[in-house]
Amino acid sequence: MTINDDEFARAFMAFLTHMSNRDSAGSAGTQLGGVVGEHLGADPQTVEMVRVQYPAHRMADLDVALEHLVGQHGGRWVGIQAGNAEHADQFLDLLTGRLGPADTGPVAYTRTPVGPAVSRRVVRVGILLTHAAGTPLALLVRGANPHYGRPEATVEMLGDPDAAGTLQQQIDELMNEHSVLRGQVLSFRGDDYGAPGGVVTFLARPRVSAEQVILPDGVRERVIRHVVDIGRQSDAIRAAGQHLKRGVLLYGPPGTGKTHLVRHVLSLSPGTTAVLLTGRTLHLLAEAANLARAMQPAIIVMEDCDLVAEERGFHSDASLFETLEAMDGLSGDADVTFLLTTNRPDLLERALVERPGRVDLAVAIDRPDLDARVRLLRLYAASLIAAGRLSEAAIQQAAQATEGVTASFTRELVRRCVVTAAVEGRPVGDADLAAELEHLLSDQQALTRSILGGAQPDEDRSGGFEGPRPGLAPRGTFGYFGPLP
Repeated sequence: MTINDDEFARAFMAFLTHMSNRDSAGSAGTQLGGVVGEHLGADPQTVEMVRVQYPAHRMADLDVALEHLVGQHGGRWVGIQAGNAEHADQFLDLLTGRLGPADTGPVAYTRTPVGPAVSRRVVRVGILLTHAAGTPLALLVRGANPHYGRPEATVEMLGDPDAAGTLQQQIDELMNEHSVLRGQVLSFRGDDYGAPGGVVTFLARPRVSAEQVILPDGVRERVIRHVVDIGRQSDAIRAAGQHLKRGVLLYGPPGTGKTHLVRHVLSLSPGTTAVLLTGRTLHLLAEAANLARAMQPAIIVMEDCDLVAEERGFHSDASLFETLEAMDGLSGDADVTFLLTTNRPDLLERALVERPGRVDLAVAIDRPDLDARVRLLRLYAASLIAAGRLSEAAIQQAAQATEGVTASFTRELVRRCVVTAAVEGRPVGDADLAAELEHLLSDQQALTRSILGGAQPDEDRSGGFEGPRPGLAPRGTFGYFGPLP
């Protein structure tokens, strides 16, 4: 007898269907499937399933939300005793026994950070048997496990789809209301397995006082007014029909204090969620924006945002535009600030000018003038001055001799005085400040001086920029990205 390809295919599919149905029918008696079926009052295979995914960094929020959910609706956790619990693609694979026996067992837990040096025990794999609107539901909760191809946390709900939808909405609301991320300072970074939400690290909120921020008069105040003070008056601004979303660009040479000013802003923003991105993690901006929207008031810090253009080669313009496009996704009434820093404003200018509103305040953070250099030396050498080790005359002389240097150069100058004296086993004196300054300003230390932020003899005092760019504030002044040509 001859069988053509079509007949063979139909026969083979019928065989696979028969085997699948046989396995399913025989699996209803597994212990885990029986426990879930008894709770649902139905065969789990006849019940619809809803699957929800959450970024790995929100696993603690999910656990907190489920804890509140049990408190509101009741419920109990059931563990899974099965060798394939991590490999199962779907909830039903564990209930039908398609991957082998599956019995009830202990709930699997893991620990996840919920703050600087603080962690929480959360469910890694477990089944929550609960109710929503009087309807029984079974939830399989599994944390992210990139090793097994699951980069996100998942919740699979078995039960009435309307009840599952209601429960999902409650979970989302509880996650945002009781989020462990709210009010924290968070650093986003990529992960080795390409997790969509990246990896979040909790950082201690900086403590930088106004006295520790040495800038020309008005610079610090303008930034604080635009970032912090607007947030404090958010209700009044919304009531007047004005938008809250705002963007601030801090630009200037390396080592002039842009990051230091950002730290000061964060120190004045307790209770505000801050998400920090660097040049190589700016591709996570969309996820950071989603988090900021849920956790507002929030600040998204994009440090060295020009690096996204440099890193991606010939498609730098497209990559930069794509990155900044995420800034447009938030509605105007969102209390979210985008705080950008860059050493190369020329790389950002086209993207920002072409779409006004992404950044509405640009502030130049320039090399310190004479008065600022004196104040910087006093700040970094405060303990030495108080102990009578360094005189005011020595401070003034050092400030006069360091025209064109950055704040980082000044800090390193003082540190070297302390290190030299400590190595030689004696106290610091004025002679150390003069000697270290002479050493750093010598021709032999040209590269070191450049690395530390000291101006070269033939260096353009504009910090390597080609002069003021159209649409950018002149150096040393404030400027707005408003109606630009």
